[in-house]
Amino acid sequence: MNIADIKGMSAAELAEKIALQRTELERLELQHAVNPIENPMKIRQIRREIARMLTILGQKQ
Repeated sequence: MNIADIKGMSAAELAEKIALQRTELERLELQHAVNPIENPMKIRQIRREIARMLTILGQKQ
């Protein structure tokens, strides 16, 4: 997801997307702890997407 897509979302949509991404991050971290996942960089990518969305959400408020 790129910055333009994130900026185009409303605050409610951003909050919903952040919640979904956090759930996905928790799932991946748990899965990685039990059995190494195929692409561990996916965890880093999701953390950064969450940070981007939180930054944009803060700017909108």
